[in-house]
Amino acid sequence: MKVGIPKEMKNNENRVGMTPAGVAELCLHGHEVFVQRSAGEGSGFSDEEYEKAGARMLPAIEEVYAVADMIVKVKEPVEPEYKMVRKGQLLFTYFHFASEKDLTEAMLKSGAVCLAYETVQLPNGSLPLLQPMSEVAGCMAVLNGAYYLQKTKGGKGKLISGVPGVSPANVLVLGGGVVGEAAAIMAAGLGANVTITDISLPRLRQLDIETPANVHTLYSSSHNIRQQLPTVDIVIGSVLVPGDKTPHLITRDMLSLMQPGTVMVDVAIDQGGCFETSHPTTHSDPVYTLDGIVHYCVANIPGAVSNTSTLALTNATLRYALALADKGWQQACKDDSALAKGLNIVEGKVVFKPIADIFGLPYEPLSLSC
Repeated sequence: MKVGIPKEMKNNENRVGMTPAGVAELCLHGHEVFVQRSAGEGSGFSDEEYEKAGARMLPAIEEVYAVADMIVKVKEPVEPEYKMVRKGQLLFTYFHFASEKDLTEAMLKSGAVCLAYETVQLPNGSLPLLQPMSEVAGCMAVLNGAYYLQKTKGGKGKLISGVPGVSPANVLVLGGGVVGEAAAIMAAGLGANVTITDISLPRLRQLDIETPANVHTLYSSSHNIRQQLPTVDIVIGSVLVPGDKTPHLITRDMLSLMQPGTVMVDVAIDQGGCFETSHPTTHSDPVYTLDGIVHYCVANIPGAVSNTSTLALTNATLRYALALADKGWQQACKDDSALAKGLNIVEGKVVFKPIADIFGLPYEPLSLSC
């Protein structure tokens, strides 16, 4: 199979779809890999490294799309890429269709096969291709929240850890999944007083056991969240409904409960955000203030630590990319039910029900039995 690795076009997205080590594995399996020149530079990987791994370097993104049977990316195609996607071409990347109607319509029109990292799901409910970036995003959410808590950045002027004789910051983490746990552990490690919420009692019990003593669990309800807001310094939204839009756990009226300079970090912004007042921001313009509350809603948080993120992502995606290249997407998905759940759009049809429901589109379940 011919595999293409284009340079990411999203604002300040420095990650790349695959490391040279991943390219070498694909080549060992007999596949041809085409990498756009400078695609890996933002993650610390030179063109020479890709060439040594066996890749053929192409100067333009249009050439990569034109030659590849499968495109391996990090983020969803942006508008200039829409016209490059071909009928029957397999795109393997993060899509987050639920918050992107234009993208959904463009991919339907293209006739491509869209296999989304974020909905590949194991029988135990875990999301193996979302997990590594969720871990990075959870850690980065705390670091960014602490940064914007500075008075010079619009925050309260608090140090997240406090100092002897001065209390640390209060951090509220909404959602006890992979992002939430990573955020809670990072914030606790910095010395903050942390509260993490979830609607699953078994998960809260697990977090109670696994997290440090300065992490406290709380059942997630509107009442309990409202009770926390007057004294919180950083709120991290980390709720995820796989493939679907995220519910708004903090509404516009709830901003008045918080003190001016409170920082809210919406890690769920890719899926629509879990704060009603959230809208996507970028690394070049990451925050805005509304009703005195600082909002950080960057849609590709792990892109800021691109070397770590690219290595972690390739570690997770490579086995699936190899299966898709070795067998073709139909046989690979037939053989692996977890991978099959990643199929969102197939040749002009929505095959992932939450996407159809959100946009009122026809849903056509895909049969892989033949």
